[in-house]
Amino acid sequence: MILKPKTLEKLRTLINEETEYRSGPKLVSFFNGLGFNDSYGQGFPSRWVYTDERLNKINGTPELDKCIKNVFAVVNFVGDINKLDNLISEFNKYLMFDKWIVKRHNDEIRFEKLDKIVVAETKETPDIKEDDFLKQEFTNLNIDSLGLDASISEIIKLRFNEIEICLQSNASLSSIFLIGSTLEGILLGISLQNPQKFNQAVSAPKDKSTNKVKQFHLWTLSNFIDVSFEVGLLKQDVKKFSHVIKDFRNFIHPYEQMSSKFNPDKHTALICWQVLKAAIYQLSEI
Repeated sequence: MILKPKTLEKLRTLINEETEYRSGPKLVSFFNGLGFNDSYGQGFPSRWVYTDERLNKINGTPELDKCIKNVFAVVNFVGDINKLDNLISEFNKYLMFDKWIVKRHNDEIRFEKLDKIVVAETKETPDIKEDDFLKQEFTNLNIDSLGLDASISEIIKLRFNEIEICLQSNASLSSIFLIGSTLEGILLGISLQNPQKFNQAVSAPKDKSTNKVKQFHLWTLSNFIDVSFEVGLLKQDVKKFSHVIKDFRNFIHPYEQMSSKFNPDKHTALICWQVLKAAIYQLSEI
């Protein structure tokens, strides 16, 4: 098959970043498996330039088909097939303009020729109303069901009690600090249990200088929520209403609070409290 420039750009991103982070040596190994005889050393071009050059050389050859099959090799996504299917779906949005699509049949990646280009209309996700979100009841939440270290679970239980005291005392800002740090701690614990799934997520934060995924202790609460949503551990409602607590650390500093004009009331605190409870409920269902 012959791919258009836009499709090749997407394929380059899939190779370099989205399916996994491939360093220079890994890219050389990947393309040498397609018939090249390259070596990594001084003067090696940037990763995206190298990948673009190699993709342009194999465009329209059987090696391009093999390249795509290698990128989506099912064995590399054991335990996270949903991610693979999502990546294939995203790639097909570009590939269909070349009148092709990729399909996964169990462990086999196949290509299907299209007679015409059909751009499907986007179906809007029903909007979740704030009142409906707050009306949800999460009774008998079981912290132990999260499977975290026993000592961490005990700390979270103590924090739960303290959050309830803060809410009853109308200490809204204190409530949000506790809720944000507690949720961040829970998601850190979940990420440590599922390092591959979190590190390979498209939305995983990367160091700008190395382009490698940051270590978990450097992630923000926003990072944890976005990745947890991407990999299917949290649902849309938690992601949507978590905006209030994503930057909770910033508000610890009075001048930051002043500049952002962040003055939470009890209603804001209750939304954050509902986000924490909903997150624990959803994570417990894993």
